[in-house]
Amino acid sequence: MMDPTTDNAASSGGARSSLESLRTEISKAVVGQDPAVTGLVVALLCRGHVLLEGVPGVAKTLLVRALAASLELDTKRVQFTPDLMPSDVTGSLVYDARSTEFSFQPGPVFTNLLLADEINRTPPKTQSSLLEAMEERQVTVDGTPRPLPEPFLVAATQNPVEYEGTYPLPEAQLDRFLLKLTVPLPSREDEINVLKRHAEGFNPRDLSAAGVRPVAGPADLEAARAAVAKTTVSPEITAYVVDICRATRESPSLTLGASPRGATALLSTARAWAWLTGRDYVIPDDVKALALPTLRHRVQLRPEAEMEGVTADSVINAILAHVPVPR
Repeated sequence: MMDPTTDNAASSGGARSSLESLRTEISKAVVGQDPAVTGLVVALLCRGHVLLEGVPGVAKTLLVRALAASLELDTKRVQFTPDLMPSDVTGSLVYDARSTEFSFQPGPVFTNLLLADEINRTPPKTQSSLLEAMEERQVTVDGTPRPLPEPFLVAATQNPVEYEGTYPLPEAQLDRFLLKLTVPLPSREDEINVLKRHAEGFNPRDLSAAGVRPVAGPADLEAARAAVAKTTVSPEITAYVVDICRATRESPSLTLGASPRGATALLSTARAWAWLTGRDYVIPDDVKALALPTLRHRVQLRPEAEMEGVTADSVINAILAHVPVPR
């Protein structure tokens, strides 16, 4: 008779292996950007959403498309533009002349993985159409709530806010994203590899030709999430997360610190990272590793600090250096 503990460990290991293989598949299309790839996997484990920020041309969209191609999940893409309407995202009631009744036509949000491309190029009214979907996992049209498929993940891309034609995301919208991942320009070596791939015939519009194939599905994701939920968090680690978030509220460089939702998010991402690295318990280094992507979009700099060149990342790093680390 098989030991249930051994069986659970084998199931957890298999799920971890499936999610780790996502990185291999994505690397067939995207060179480098390992932190962003890891962040996307962590978001999947935590049932969270991801905001990818970077200048045009650094493979933000390609990264999400490669993730979608590596998963056996339904995927849709919305190109956010200034004239996009909320109903273009959520769906609307359409009158049927034959039945003389209104029927609901689902929008692209009714999918497992929604790629919201250049989300900050549409006005706030359309941006806010995703709020209910991201938080409640449902869309309400004409007073009727309609549940979204499970799993459901929004992967949004945006250009830096100082670029022309962008609308900054409001605080409430930003807070719905579990992680904000910065996608930097590649190193010289990575950029050389990108050009070599294109010279050898790589077509970013045909990922199947690049060999990207599905390696994980809903069952793998559920098994992984169940394993993450069993990852142990000591009272000392919980207190450490709270102390970090409270320190952001007391920082003289910030007008807005991380909310309790931010503390919950940091604890969740740290657990997912601990499980991905092969441990069933969280250590302070897990919290530190996910602090920047989990908190950088949940804090707001004072104008005078911003003028002096202070960034959200530098403030959070200073807090991590100051808050006592539990043993």
